[in-house]
Amino acid sequence: TVGGWMIYYCVKSLRGDFVGATPEAVTQSFSDMLGNAPTMMLWMVIICLIGFAVCFMGLQNGIEKISKVMMSALLIIMVILAVHSVMMEGAGEGIRFYLIPDFQKIKEAGVGNVVFAALSQSFFTLSIGIGAMLIFGSYLDKSRSLTGEAVSITVLDTFVALTAGFIIIPACFSYGIQPDAGPSLIFITLPNVFVNMQGGRIWGCLFFLFMTFASFSTVIAVFENIMSFAIDMFGWSRNKAALINGVIILIASMPCVLGYNVWSNLHLIGGRDVLDSEDFMVSNLLLPIGSLVYLLFCVTKWGWGFDKYIDEANTGSGLKISRKLKPYFQFILPLLILFIFIQGLI
Repeated sequence: TVGGWMIYYCVKSLRGDFVGATPEAVTQSFSDMLGNAPTMMLWMVIICLIGFAVCFMGLQNGIEKISKVMMSALLIIMVILAVHSVMMEGAGEGIRFYLIPDFQKIKEAGVGNVVFAALSQSFFTLSIGIGAMLIFGSYLDKSRSLTGEAVSITVLDTFVALTAGFIIIPACFSYGIQPDAGPSLIFITLPNVFVNMQGGRIWGCLFFLFMTFASFSTVIAVFENIMSFAIDMFGWSRNKAALINGVIILIASMPCVLGYNVWSNLHLIGGRDVLDSEDFMVSNLLLPIGSLVYLLFCVTKWGWGFDKYIDEANTGSGLKISRKLKPYFQFILPLLILFIFIQGLI
């Protein structure tokens, strides 16, 4: 659903809908989108159909080719936007805010809460616990070690996250916008930033295009995971798996789409709306529980076993996992995941 918002805002920016718009008009545009059920449905359907079309084409002809082009373009766009952002007048204050830790604020928020937020973000951004990374790892050639590939993915993900910060935070300080505005930072305050930028129509389009790419990579990973399960468990062809699962995903996405308009009065977990309730279940329940299950399966005698796991992870050229880390995998990591799970529920 959020991916649909991104591509919709990319189109709006390209059309110049925000050119000359007042902050109030930009804010109202976001509210109008959320309240318009047909618009929300249309862009959700578009993003789902594109995702399953890519998976339908197969691993190499679809996912691999599309991802290479998409991620290369993503990195280029991000670097250009980051350079442009840090060169704005007043951006230096934003860079200092972004890079220099404020230990007093960490103390006020609570060290445990800060650590929990960071660890939860790592689970979410790397898609750990729901099999999205796992499914791509299963397709890797035996010539490359899983350990080396995992490190490369983590480094690249961290680079993308840092670069995104350099795009957003300096721009916020340059235009006097609060950098802690949450989701509205993207859909309300940042369009206001682009309105006041020279060439803002193009920069806004590029930014939302990059955000579409970022969300779409996750969409493809999740869709491929679902399709691979159907192919392996039920013996379906890729075409059949794409068709059936596409219909199921479209239907399952409707509550989230309707949660901001037709079902706007519906509140579920802890008074949250539909999207926030789904986010809570995924981020606070499925990701840590799924990660713990994967971990215990890999490193305990009741599952795969640590020795078999190490042999598989270290097969091929690249970085290796030391067997001396066995106690860390068996005892410390499970406790860390339990901490994240319990803290999330609290």
